Amino acid sequence: MFKKIISLSLILSLMTPAVFAQDIGNTVSEKEYPKANAVLPNTEEKADFVIEGSVEKNIDMTLERCIELALGNNPQINAAFHDILASDSRIKQVWSNYFPQFSWQTGYTRIRQLQLSDALGQNLTFNYYILGQVTLQQMLYDFGVTQNQATIKRLDYEAYKTTLGAIINDVIFQTKDAYYNLLYAFESKKVAEDTVNKFEMFYNQAKAFYEIGLNPKVDVTIAEVNLSNAKLQLIQADNAVNLAVARLNNVMGVPFIDKYNVQERLKYQPVNITFNESVEIAREARPELKLAELKVESANQTLKLVKKSYFPTLSIEGQLQIGGKQWTSNHGYNLGGYLNFPTINGMLIKNEIQEARYLYDKEIANAKNTQNQIYLEIQNAFLKLEEKKNQMPVAILGVKQAKENYELSYGRYRVGEANPTELKDAQINYQQAQLSYYNALYQYNSAKAELEKSIGKNLTVNQEDLIELEK
Repeated sequence: MFKKIISLSLILSLMTPAVFAQDIGNTVSEKEYPKANAVLPNTEEKADFVIEGSVEKNIDMTLERCIELALGNNPQINAAFHDILASDSRIKQVWSNYFPQFSWQTGYTRIRQLQLSDALGQNLTFNYYILGQVTLQQMLYDFGVTQNQATIKRLDYEAYKTTLGAIINDVIFQTKDAYYNLLYAFESKKVAEDTVNKFEMFYNQAKAFYEIGLNPKVDVTIAEVNLSNAKLQLIQADNAVNLAVARLNNVMGVPFIDKYNVQERLKYQPVNITFNESVEIAREARPELKLAELKVESANQTLKLVKKSYFPTLSIEGQLQIGGKQWTSNHGYNLGGYLNFPTINGMLIKNEIQEARYLYDKEIANAKNTQNQIYLEIQNAFLKLEEKKNQMPVAILGVKQAKENYELSYGRYRVGEANPTELKDAQINYQQAQLSYYNALYQYNSAKAELEKSIGKNLTVNQEDLIELEK
């Protein structure tokens, strides 16, 4: 042991100033090897934590701000909103049946009386003019046909409104998931940058030991390969950040937005909710359930409407006409009430009624299937959240253990009891533990957002569980 210490001191005295400046083997650099409480992931939010999208700091972005941009710019929401406006116009179109219908006609006709030509031996030819023929018609009653048509259009209007709610619910989930994915991508990039720095230091150490003849050339080659692999991982991590930014921008509907800074970091916010509570919330808040009910009622109204195919229409009509052989040579008018019966095809109407009844039964079955699918979706989301929640303490413990192992390996390396391979393995294990922790954080937050989408409502954070976890 004494010889090893003397040899190490001799090596340090022969090292170049650039290598000696790192105080390898003598002083632990707090920047490269911080203490345990400084290395462990912190669940508390730091106000100075910034993801810099560019050198210029233009926009400070948070999850709430991302959701606001998505709700205002996502094209799916905009399209669904215009569906609502169009549906409202269709309701008014149906009610227009009760408004008077006005028409005006003018014309010119050249008439040659063939019958008079046969009787008198000469043709009677004259011009017939219509200066104006004004017709005003008012439908008085159609025995509920217009009422049923308006009810169907109103149900369609409510369905479009509910569809908008479902789209908003889905866009919010996509925004949350993309936002959490961006935070995870940047945390992975930070880990990759730290790994490159450490492997670069290890490479410098191996090179210095080789130059003084302590270690063989193969150690330098291995260290160089490790450094190259770390740089490759950093390139991939940096590209993952760019892809995550592009995905988030696309979900928000602003793909060409200026570069921005994200002012948050991944954190664990536990929620306390039972499966039965999730189902009860979904019954009131999930838009798809209401949409299924609206489709059933719309099919029922369609069935009622088809059954009225036999019913007549009661209306009044007035007509005024001016014309004759000269533009104003004659005039007349008529006024009357009409009870118009439709052309009846018994076989056609009978089968139309059967079709409407079958479609009504189909919508009832579809509504039941929608309930089952949502129930299954809530089950999957709830169980997934519970799984990710149980993974969090294990992931945190893994980071602690990997960090302690790394510190022990570095301490052994300082006194000559460990080789570079052992230190490299400890560093890689610590790197993987950090990535696993941040991945667990991302999966937990994504699972929580998925459960919120499944029940149609945001979940509140359980502060007691959060305090217990921090302890």
